Amino acid sequence: MNRVLIIEDDAAITELLTLHLQEHGFVVTCAHTGTKGLELGISDGYDLVILDCMLPGKSGIEILRELRAHNVSARILMLTSRCEEVDKILGLELGCDDYVTKPFSVREIVARAKALLRRAPELTHNTDLSLTLHGLRIDPASRTVSRHGNPVELTSTEFDLLFYMAKHAGRAFTRDQLLHGVWGYTSSAYEHTVNTTINRLRTKIEKSPAAPFFIQTVWGVGYRCVSASEQPGKE
Repeated sequence: MNRVLIIEDDAAITELLTLHLQEHGFVVTCAHTGTKGLELGISDGYDLVILDCMLPGKSGIEILRELRAHNVSARILMLTSRCEEVDKILGLELGCDDYVTKPFSVREIVARAKALLRRAPELTHNTDLSLTLHGLRIDPASRTVSRHGNPVELTSTEFDLLFYMAKHAGRAFTRDQLLHGVWGYTSSAYEHTVNTTINRLRTKIEKSPAAPFFIQTVWGVGYRCVSASEQPGKE
């Protein structure tokens, strides 16, 4: 069973989300303040954190930053209001896996939760086989990445995206294909998620994110991962 932590100060929203998530087999824990939510998120092993952006005690952005600083690998789904565009962008940059704008459909939250926790077969099979590309080593068994021997800290989604693309090194993917293969989504409405995660990956694994070598843009298509046979150039 997947364990979910809801950090939300609105009791009605919390109750509604809890009921629907439990109906779909999730084990749910709730926190109504940012301080308590952060304490639970750091100390216990949750698979998913549903995190409100505006909270008493600590803001959602502060909690997100601290969870990732403590290397919490749980998927994080943020709840934001329509006027919090800056917070959405900042949240994605800090390691949020996805966000939903209020007012939202509970059915959509459940669907997003399932998609975030779903693994494509390629992400769960042959996890004993590590991949190495020009000094970038990806180990699916330990879910770790290093670049020329130096560890690279990635979120769960960043790791899944990198591993998925590296397993198909050289192949160009559309954003829709990446959404389906990594996130489990089938709607192009979430293409922003791919773009943002690609940008975050580049800042962490590329020598020069502005001129990426490992994850390349294929204009008019989407993205591709460099193959082992390609010339490394300045990398």
